[in-house]
Formats: sequence, C-alpha cells, structure tokens
Amino acid sequence: MNTHARAVDASFTNTGGSWLKILAKYRQPRLGRSVFELFVTVLPFAAFWAGAYASVLHGFWPGLILIIPAAAFLLRLFMIQHDCGHGSFFARRKLDTWTGRTLGVLTMTPYDYWRQAHATHHASTGNLDERGIGDITTLTVAEYNSLPRSKRLAYRAYRHPLVMFGIGPAWLFLVKQRLPFGMMNSGVMPWISTMGTNLAIAILAALMIWAVGLVPFLLIHLPVVLLAAAAGVWLFYVQHQFEDTHWATSEEWQFPEAALHGASHYDLPLVLRWITGNIGVHHVHHLASRIPYYRLPEVLRDHPELASIGRTTLSQSLSCVGLALWDEKRGKLVSFRDAAKALPLA
Repeated sequence: MNTHARAVDASFTNTGGSWLKILAKYRQPRLGRSVFELFVTVLPFAAFWAGAYASVLHGFWPGLILIIPAAAFLLRLFMIQHDCGHGSFFARRKLDTWTGRTLGVLTMTPYDYWRQAHATHHASTGNLDERGIGDITTLTVAEYNSLPRSKRLAYRAYRHPLVMFGIGPAWLFLVKQRLPFGMMNSGVMPWISTMGTNLAIAILAALMIWAVGLVPFLLIHLPVVLLAAAAGVWLFYVQHQFEDTHWATSEEWQFPEAALHGASHYDLPLVLRWITGNIGVHHVHHLASRIPYYRLPEVLRDHPELASIGRTTLSQSLSCVGLALWDEKRGKLVSFRDAAKALPLA
C-alpha cells in the first residue's frame, strides 16, 4: 500500500463513527430488487445443473463444462444466504430467516448455526485475543516460533494451498458443517440448525437420486459443491489474509479500524463482482453489514475515496497465498520465509 493510501486510511480510522452514520442511508433494501436477485440466481443454477444432466444422459461428456457456471451460481446463492444472515436482503426477519434456511440446504450450510458463528466473526475480526470462531486460523510470528516442531509442521500443512483451497473446503462443507463444531455446548439451536439442515439435504438428495440416478447426481452435484466451496473459501481468505490487513490486541482493537483495515476491497472484474454478490467490497460490508450486497456499488460510486482502502486486484491477490503469520513488530502479514529471515542469528 502506498503512502497516500495509508494517509487516507488514517483519516477514515479517525472518522469511523462518521462513516457509520453516512453509510446508514444505504441499509434499506429494495424488495423488488431482492426478489429479482433471488430469481436470477436460482433459475440459472437450476438451468445449468439440468444442462449438465442432459449432457450426461445423452453421453455428451463435454457438456459437463456446465458444472462450472452451476458452481458459480451456487456460490452466488451463498452470497444471498449471507445477506439474509445479516438481515439485509429483505430486512424482514422471518423472510430473511426462512430464505436463508432454504438456501442453506442447497449450500450445505446450516443457516442458524452459521449465522451465529459469522456474527462472532464480524464482532471480533482483527482481534488477536478473540480468534477461533468463523475465521481462518492465523498465528503470530512469536506464537509460531514458540510451537514444538510437530505443531509448526501441522500449521504449515494447514496453510498449504492444497489444504486451504482443496481439502479444506471439502472438509468444511461436506463434514464439519454436519455437526455444530465450536458450539456443541451452546444450547439446542446449533443442533436443531445442523440436524434440520442435514435432514433436508438427505431428503433433497434422495429425491434427486430417485429422479436422475445415483451416478449422474454424484457426477454433477459433488463437483458443483466442491468448486463453489473452494471459490467461497478463496474469497473469504483474500478478504482478510492480505499483507496490510489489521490485527490488534483487545486493548487496542476498535471496530471501525478493524472493519476498514482488517477487510480488503477485492476489486474484481465486473462479471466476477456480479457472481460474487459484490462481496469484494468487504471493508464496507464489515463496517455496515446491513447494506444489501447490490447497494455496495452505490457506496463506492458516492464515496470513491473508500475504494482505495485495502484495494487488491485479482492478479495481486495471488501473492496473498504465501502469507501465513502476523508480524506484530512490523504490523503486517508475512510468509514463513520472511518470518524466518527476521529471526536473529544465533
């Protein structure tokens, strides 16, 4: 980040409360637009899925390429579910809740369980003393160096791209979200959410298998889920795991600063912005999570100075993969190699 951008960032940190007031006017969703967004996501998802099935049915295997756009629209359905979780899609509690729960069956994400974990993420993002729920595990350089060799290797394995964006998404969506991990002792709600979603998934899967057959169902739907899951994890990763992100101890942590500095502006090409529900405007989303995703571009249009905060392009985001440790002394995320170079010589 250049010096000018840092200076601009500093001014935003000092006026965080003012930005909350300014952004409040964008919080009201438009019912017609929300309904439209839902239909232009559900219908193409179903159409691409059906197209992939028709290709398999007629032996036209190149038609399986339709799995990719189907996965893209499944990812977009998750973004709608995400807005429902913030009460920002319809701004009507019951409508948001039941829309989110229904979409959770397709995205394999227990809505009420996820919403609680995600709320914790928003309330504590960038707080070094409150890591562990709804975020990607991030150690400081000092914490990593203090670990025994076996645990350092385990953390390096966890941070490896094949695990983070391959095995990890599969584990998260196919296994972990089938039980309320992290909330086992948090009352009955997480259990009802996960078990209810599991039952609905089982019923829907059984109906689909009855309709199209086991092999076509697995051949199409499993890759769709895994591709969407990998893309979702990538987005979440880039939105918080970038060099100039923000971490602080509880004594220094402040919500406006954590929102503006601890989340990136992932400036994607127009088509990808649409598919991902503008989730790349993540710093604004964290500062004012009740803004519907389709109104986030309005914020940047009316306040272009916000676009420079934590801006990361598609090409620049690739360099974020190697960042794995928070360097408290330098105030930035660093790679294992950079952290090792900074160690004092024996």
